[in-house]
Amino acid sequence: MRLDKYLCHNASITRSEAKKAIKKKQVTVNESIITDPSLHISIDDEVCINDTPIRHLGTQYLMLHKPSGFISSTEDGQYPTVIDLIDEPARGLHPAGRLDVDTTGLVLLTNDGQWAHKVTSPNHECKKQYLVSLDKEITDKAIEMLTAGIYFKSEERKTRPAAVKVIESTLVELTISEGMFHQVKRMFAATGNEVIDLHRSQIGDIILDPTLEPGEYRPLTQQEIESIR
Repeated sequence: MRLDKYLCHNASITRSEAKKAIKKKQVTVNESIITDPSLHISIDDEVCINDTPIRHLGTQYLMLHKPSGFISSTEDGQYPTVIDLIDEPARGLHPAGRLDVDTTGLVLLTNDGQWAHKVTSPNHECKKQYLVSLDKEITDKAIEMLTAGIYFKSEERKTRPAAVKVIESTLVELTISEGMFHQVKRMFAATGNEVIDLHRSQIGDIILDPTLEPGEYRPLTQQEIESIR
């Protein structure tokens, strides 16, 4: 791994801050001052900033029960982020996909970029399941539209067919395999309905742990991690 990338992932600093520290000769690798940010290092190398060791955190995979009022991002000027809910060292962690600030439920966090891509890329068709509370009763016509795919003019394409399970007249379970901007809300708006409450319960085979209260998280099991791979 490049030295500047290692520092970014493990020292809670940005890539530009890492390069500045290296340029100022504040970074050592195996007790030698390094001025080349592109130097490739291994996890066995001893890396320090101003004589403070920077420990390699390894790869992390977490599931979080996101509460309303938090943004699915690493930083935001208006709202607290899901990263603010993580108490342990979270260097390099980022959410694999987004939920609107008022949407609750399952968020996966990782510092494994390739794994996150398999969660978010439409090409991998990783299914996301939502519990949707509606303003009005869902109609047979609306179900037909959702399962056929709804055309979004701004993207100039249709959504992929969704799976719809009616739980109550104004409560449905919706499963989609992509993550377009405000997709679920826009899909129901196109049917003439409004989403009142939205909760993500599952991503792929990973189901939100029912023991997690809003704001709580836990590491993924190895089986859950491999289910995405």
